[in-house]
Amino acid sequence: MNLKVKLQNVELQNPIMTASGTFGYGEEFEELVDLNSLGGICVKGTTLKERDGNPMPRMIETHGGMLNAIGFQNVGVERFIKEKYPYLKKLKAKIFVNMTANTIEEFGELAKILDELDGIAGVEINISCPNIKAGGINMGTDPEMAAAVVKKVKENTSHHVMVKLTPNVTDITKIAKAVEAAGADSISLINTLVGMAVDIETKKPKIANIIAGLSGPAIKPVALRLTWEVAKTVKIPIVAMGGIANYKDVLEFLIVGATAVQIGTANLYNPGVTMEILKDLKKYMIDNNIEDINELRGTFKAN
Repeated sequence: MNLKVKLQNVELQNPIMTASGTFGYGEEFEELVDLNSLGGICVKGTTLKERDGNPMPRMIETHGGMLNAIGFQNVGVERFIKEKYPYLKKLKAKIFVNMTANTIEEFGELAKILDELDGIAGVEINISCPNIKAGGINMGTDPEMAAAVVKKVKENTSHHVMVKLTPNVTDITKIAKAVEAAGADSISLINTLVGMAVDIETKKPKIANIIAGLSGPAIKPVALRLTWEVAKTVKIPIVAMGGIANYKDVLEFLIVGATAVQIGTANLYNPGVTMEILKDLKKYMIDNNIEDINELRGTFKAN
């Protein structure tokens, strides 16, 4: 059977990727997951300078999900290249570096630095994080600004450019069309929904940042709907995410038009979930006489 899928010029050995911020730099999971059997790994969000992130507490469980406001804690691009990249470039899975910045110029500078790394498949532009004071979601809710970021990154890299979209907009298709027109090679969606939680005893927020990103199974129906809407709007490949926890979830996203998926929060409560999904996906294909995983993409019947 064929599980290979293509994101324009990048071929993944299967459609199962890991989502940024939930899988570290891959190495943290090496004793629990066969990293070389994954389709791709999106590493932890990377910035020009090292960041400590937001103050604690910044993560709590919710019904059917999780709220987090990590705030892009990361080692910065220089340490990433020196300490993380040597390990990652040896893996068979395709590596995408999730990146964010406070300004359009910083996005360009970061892209130029990462362009020197021939061991990565692409970059994932994060213009959709709700947990940082500048950049992030502010850029992802404005079609013109989102397009400007993509253009700047494309000017400074030869790598595949994936753009991560926020669901916290009135019409996500407008943002999708804007980044496609600006030259994006693929789109990943969705990032977290914006939420919060209150401690009824202290009357204070449970997250120090007050506002946090909601992820996990609770957001899957929203992610599925938005994936379907964007798939009808753009021609470039879509990498879907949002509450995916088993092979049936994966199938739903492929059916509505996604080319690949990213597994996020599920990695935190079931570190071996990607291996389980791959095994079950292969069994499903055998049981249903499906020779090519691509046969499933876009087979949704609205009526």
